[in-house]
Amino acid sequence: MGRSSTPGEGTRPRVRHAGQLGWDDGLYEDGKGDAPTPDGSGSGDGDGDGGGHSEGGGGGRRAAGHGGRRGRPHRAGRTKKRRILRWIAFSLAFVILGTGAAGYLWYEHLNGKIRKGARSAGNSAAKKTAPNAAGQTPLNILMIGSDSRNSAENLKLGGSKESVGGTPLADVQMLLHVSADRKNASVVSIPRDTRVDIPACENPDTGEKFAAKNGIINETLRGGAGCTLDTWEKLTGVYIDHWMMVDFAGVVDMADAVGGAWVCVKQNVNDVPKPGVPGGSHLRLTAGKHKIQGENALKWLRTRHAFASDIGRSQAQHMYLNSVLRELKSQNAFTDSGKLLNLAETAVGSLQVSDEIGTVKKLFDLGMQLKNVPLDKMNMLTMPRIQDPEDPDAHVLPKPGAADKLWALIRDDESLDPKDRAKAKKKTPAGPKAGAPASLGVTVVNGTSGDGQAPTPGRAAEVQNLLKAKGFTEADTSTDPGSERTTEVAYPKSAGAQGRSDALSVAKALSMPTSAVKETPDGAGLTLTVGSDWRTGSTFPKAAADDSDPLQDTESVNGAKSDECMDVYWPYRQM
Repeated sequence: MGRSSTPGEGTRPRVRHAGQLGWDDGLYEDGKGDAPTPDGSGSGDGDGDGGGHSEGGGGGRRAAGHGGRRGRPHRAGRTKKRRILRWIAFSLAFVILGTGAAGYLWYEHLNGKIRKGARSAGNSAAKKTAPNAAGQTPLNILMIGSDSRNSAENLKLGGSKESVGGTPLADVQMLLHVSADRKNASVVSIPRDTRVDIPACENPDTGEKFAAKNGIINETLRGGAGCTLDTWEKLTGVYIDHWMMVDFAGVVDMADAVGGAWVCVKQNVNDVPKPGVPGGSHLRLTAGKHKIQGENALKWLRTRHAFASDIGRSQAQHMYLNSVLRELKSQNAFTDSGKLLNLAETAVGSLQVSDEIGTVKKLFDLGMQLKNVPLDKMNMLTMPRIQDPEDPDAHVLPKPGAADKLWALIRDDESLDPKDRAKAKKKTPAGPKAGAPASLGVTVVNGTSGDGQAPTPGRAAEVQNLLKAKGFTEADTSTDPGSERTTEVAYPKSAGAQGRSDALSVAKALSMPTSAVKETPDGAGLTLTVGSDWRTGSTFPKAAADDSDPLQDTESVNGAKSDECMDVYWPYRQM
C-alpha cells in the first residue's frame, strides 16, 4: 500500500475507509480483622495457676522434704498447654475461614465485573477442527480493538466530542491461533480497510438487524463483536472459539499492569498532523529502543501515518505483543501468583469477552495456554493482500492463493513455518497398501456452499462420475448437503492407518494434495466432500504458485527476535 492514502480524518458521518477517525486519529483534539490470641484467656489460665499454687506448693514441699514426685502442677501445665493449643486452633480456623470468605468474595467481585457478549451474531458456520490423536484441539481467539469514544476515559484518550454516541469501529482485528499440542502459535492481522463479505448480523445489545453486504471489515462491529467473528469465519473457514475486545482505556490499563514493553524505531518519530493529513497518534520517540507503557503504549499501537500505512501499524502492533510475551516470560508472570492476580483484575476491568470465557477462572486458564509455547514458535503476520480494483487507493482484498493457503494451514492446525511442516511430514509413517479402487465405497457430498454462496447443482454426481472413471465403481452420492471451503477426503478414526491409505488413494486419483485427507470421528465411512474451491470442472484446481510460504509473502515478526526496529516514514522524522 505504500504511504497512507488517508484523505482526511475529521468527524465521521459514515464509514468509508481508513480515513475515518480511528486508532490513529489525534489523541489530544481538544478489612482485615485480628484473630483472637491467648492473651485474653487470663481467667482460665488463672484458675489453673491458682490451683497449682495452692496444692502444688505443698507437693513441692513434700518433694523437697521427702523425695516425693510432683503431681498436680504438671497436670495443670498440660491443661494450660491444651488451652493454648485450642486457642491457636481457633485462631487459625478463624483466619482460614476469614481469608477463604474474602477470597470467595473477591473472586465473585471480579466475576461480576466481567463484561460479556454472545460469541456469534447468528451466522457462525465454520466447523471445529477435529481433535488430534491425544484428544487435543487448537484454540482460536479473535482479538478486537474498538475505537469507541462512548466513555469519558476513551474520549480523553482520543477523538472528538462529535464521535460520542456513534457506532464504534473494529479498527484492530487479530486472530490468535494456538496449536492443539500448544507447541506453536500465530497471530494474523487483517487490515481494517479490507473489503469482505459481511454476513447478516443482529446486534445483541440493541436488537438491530443488519442485512448481509459487501463492505469494509471494520464496519462489522455495528452488529457487535459476534458479527466481527462471523465475518472472519465466513472469510477464513476457521472456527473461532472466543472473542476478546478492548478499547483505548483498556489498552492503557493493560499496558500498565504488564509493566510496559520494549519497542524500537530506526529514526526519530513524531506522529503529528501534517498538511492534508490531519490527526495522528502524537507518538514521539527518539531513534532506538524504548520501554513504553500507559498512554505511550496506546500511542504506539495507534500509530499509522508515521509507519507509512495501516500495514505498518499492524507490524508495530505485532512487535509490541511479542515484547509483552517476552516480558511476561522473563518476569515468570505465568507462575507468579501476585502478578497473575494483578493482571487478572486489570483484564477483568479492561476487556469484554464472549460468554464462554466469562469467568476469572476461564480467563486465567486461557492465559495459561500460552505458557509453554516457545517464543521462536510464535509468529505474527498480516494477511497477504492486493489492492482493491474498486478502490485501489483506500481498500485491499485478500491475496488469492497466498491468503487461502494461510487460512488452510490454520484450519488444519499446521505450523506456519515450512520447516516444521517438512519435519511433520517426514515423521508420518508409511501406511499399509490401499485397497483396490473397485473395493472401496466412497460417498461424495456436495459441499460447495462452504463460501456462503449457493451450492453448485449436481456437483456431487459430477465428481462421482470422475471417481468411477478412475476405477472407484462403488462411489455413491449423498442426499445430505455439506459445507466446506476446501475439498477433502475424510476417513473414520476407527479405520486407522488403513483408512488413511484408502483416503490417500482417492485423493491421488483426483490429483488432490495429501493435506486434503482428514481423520474424522467415527460415524461415517470414506467420504469425499467437494468444497467451494472446486465448483466446476473435471480437474482439481491447482494452488497458486506463490502460496507456498505465507511467512515470506507478507510482513511477519517472530517472537524470539528482539532486535527488530520500525522504519519511520520520512515526513514524521522531525522532532
